[in-house]
Amino acid sequence: MNDQSVEPSYEVEPKFRVRARHTESTVTVYQAYRPEIGGPAARTGRFPASWKRERMTWIKPSFLWMMYRCGWGTKEGQETVLAVEIGRDGFEWALRNACLSHYAPGLHENQAAWKRELRQAPARVQWDPERDLHLNPLPHRSLQLGLAGEAAARYADEWIVGIEDVTPLATQMHALVRAGDLDRAAQLLPEERPYPMADEVLAHLRA
Repeated sequence: MNDQSVEPSYEVEPKFRVRARHTESTVTVYQAYRPEIGGPAARTGRFPASWKRERMTWIKPSFLWMMYRCGWGTKEGQETVLAVEIGRDGFEWALRNACLSHYAPGLHENQAAWKRELRQAPARVQWDPERDLHLNPLPHRSLQLGLAGEAAARYADEWIVGIEDVTPLATQMHALVRAGDLDRAAQLLPEERPYPMADEVLAHLRA
């Protein structure tokens, strides 16, 4: 009965919209790492030398999508969940310079043009189904932003304002969900509001 009562809000949510915890100058994204990386990152506010900046790193504004990806912090290599607060200027720079991670006929001239764009872009975007507290898919999508090359370097060296270990929050919410106490779990959810940005920032990223 409770599921039916919230269903209308899912129906009116736009399929492609960025929702995030944000302030006037920052936006919070989530990542999960093994403790050897996540622990030092949370303590110092910077990723340690063992963090591989040459690899693509994916950041996620959705806490529940991160929980789906890392299994509430139980998956191997993803035991430490981080809330990374970054500057909005950097976040929006990445979106402006991103390419969709898959070919979309309505947005790309042809597959060859998309592949060229993908090779050159320092960031890429994919839209995956948002998740509910049971980590089941919802009709609207959640942004995943992949950073590589220049974007990954800027992320690590320039954009980060602070890093918090939110693994205890993930553990607490997971226990409440398993106990069937969805109301209390929902109260602990980070507040993710529609992120204000010019329509043209996302125009080339809506599949």
